[in-house]
Amino acid sequence: MRRATAALAASTLAVAGIAALSLSASDPASAAPGDVAVSANFDDGQIPAGWNSDGAWTVKDGRLVGTSASGNKRITFGRHLNDFRFEATARFDKVNEATRWTAFGLDVPAGGAVPWWIATMRSGTTASNGLEFAELNKSSAWNVTNTTSAPTAAGTGRDVEVAIEVHGNQARWFFDGTQMMRTTSLVRSADGGQALVVNGATVSFDDVKVTELPANGYLRPAGTPMTVIAHRGASSAAPENTLAAQEVARKGGADFIENDVQPSKDGVPFILHDPTVDRTTDGTGAIRSLTSAELKALDAGSWFSPNFAGERLPTLAEQLADLKARGGNLLLEIKGAHTRDEVATIVKVIRDAGMTQRVFIQSFEVDALKYSRELAPELPTGLLRSGLDADPVAVAKDLGVTAYNPTGDALIADPKAIADLHAAGIAVMAWTVDSAAQWKKLDEAGVDGVITNRPAELVGWSAARQQTAPQTPAPASVTIASPVAAAVLDRSQKPVVGVVAANAEDVKVTVDGAVVEAGTALDLSLLAAGEHKVEAEATGEEGVVKASSTFTVAVTRAGLLQLVLNSGADAKAVDWMLGKLVDGKYADVAKYAQKESGKRVPAGHAAVIAADAAALAAAEPGRPDHGEGDDKDKDEHGRPHR
Repeated sequence: MRRATAALAASTLAVAGIAALSLSASDPASAAPGDVAVSANFDDGQIPAGWNSDGAWTVKDGRLVGTSASGNKRITFGRHLNDFRFEATARFDKVNEATRWTAFGLDVPAGGAVPWWIATMRSGTTASNGLEFAELNKSSAWNVTNTTSAPTAAGTGRDVEVAIEVHGNQARWFFDGTQMMRTTSLVRSADGGQALVVNGATVSFDDVKVTELPANGYLRPAGTPMTVIAHRGASSAAPENTLAAQEVARKGGADFIENDVQPSKDGVPFILHDPTVDRTTDGTGAIRSLTSAELKALDAGSWFSPNFAGERLPTLAEQLADLKARGGNLLLEIKGAHTRDEVATIVKVIRDAGMTQRVFIQSFEVDALKYSRELAPELPTGLLRSGLDADPVAVAKDLGVTAYNPTGDALIADPKAIADLHAAGIAVMAWTVDSAAQWKKLDEAGVDGVITNRPAELVGWSAARQQTAPQTPAPASVTIASPVAAAVLDRSQKPVVGVVAANAEDVKVTVDGAVVEAGTALDLSLLAAGEHKVEAEATGEEGVVKASSTFTVAVTRAGLLQLVLNSGADAKAVDWMLGKLVDGKYADVAKYAQKESGKRVPAGHAAVIAADAAALAAAEPGRPDHGEGDDKDKDEHGRPHR
């Protein structure tokens, strides 16, 4: 199921997030979902107008080439977009070492001022940090937030299809069509656009494209794993709704922390699921009957394990501060009935923390969702349901929610509802699912996210499933590296046939139609002067690809001397011809080679010697062909040359 198509149709979605400290709900990008903001294939040989480079960038052979002996060299373009897909074909042509890299700037000011946010790819992509999300901060120091390895090495001479999908502070890293990594840690600027960066390498790019995406970044792109949402934190491994559970879930790789919020007696939003503190603390009583000071004095960890003794109930502000400092997003359930003023307090805490981009509000309470939308249209909302409505799409649209979130059992019983919601541009998050059998069913049905008490297990299960799922085969590629295209060579040279192929089961190379082995040196001694054609054909799972180039064998005096020396002619014949060549008597050499062909000079070489010598004689018509008194005008037996 290709949910990306449905997502592109969702132009009426509620805004999923805004750029921190810069955009508001009244500041939409001018492009519509699906609009192409940048498209460049460099076939005209020019850097596009409006692209700003630091001088290390050129266009060659229909590709943009960036070169950096050391340090970062960048080229910036595009404009600020909150939701977009940045894709390009990238190839490392030369690297100082396997740790050198190229990067795709996700938020880089046109003037190059820091901070930058980038998605990095090393030539040694199979290293543990082969792919990264990173920030070059205001101190020009690197803050690497996420790393992973790719299944294959980018290496050199190989085209890699790169794509990064960005939604506010979230981004997905795709390598040759497969998602490798997600981040929720981007910090967006007010005006940063896109960029390409090279470091310690020469990298070429083609088909650079930036496309605007719908604001709902919670719809799962085809072929990617489900979003992992840790129910009350990692509640199977730590006391629920505490910062300890949040930390365990974060370390386990959860994309979101799901927690519940309710007000204390004095109106402070606290993180707690039950209406009372009895089950999960050493206290008693309804949360709304206890002051914030009384709630903070409770032990919220000992009930789960002595190892968590002294763990406290966090306020919403404390939870947000922890997420902001250490990473992660919050799926925040407004638990139970709330007044408009109580919802307004929750919204104020989120805004004061600068976390509007990283909080998603959900609730069973329709009024709470309506208040949230009125007070904070920039916050995405999700409707929680115990079962499925008769018409989930109509209900979701009526409330203007970003996601419709029923139980996993309800969705497994009626998976068609998922497709209907996706067609309307509405994400689907299932709760609360802890079994691999159900994860599999929901994954196959196309659910976007799963709320689970076992986030680390779901992360591992998804990773294993990605490895074993059928992958679209990468297309074969082949290029001819040597002889260099349009090279002019003489017979003294012995170029090696060099071919770079990727994802190929078989590679065939020919020179003028004759099969040769890649890596062997070409013998130019028997090739006719003029142009010759090298062709390479690579066969992969998706078919055959071809490449071709030409080189020219030029007639030169040095080349002819080398040809005579290596012709296999007898020693006296070689000496005689060399003497004539030194004196520039090319016509004599031509006549002699023809006369002695198959005798003193092997026939094949004699024909080439004669042709090259005749060509040199024709190129210098004023040079005398004979010198009657010159001993060198006699053959190797001392007789006059006839």
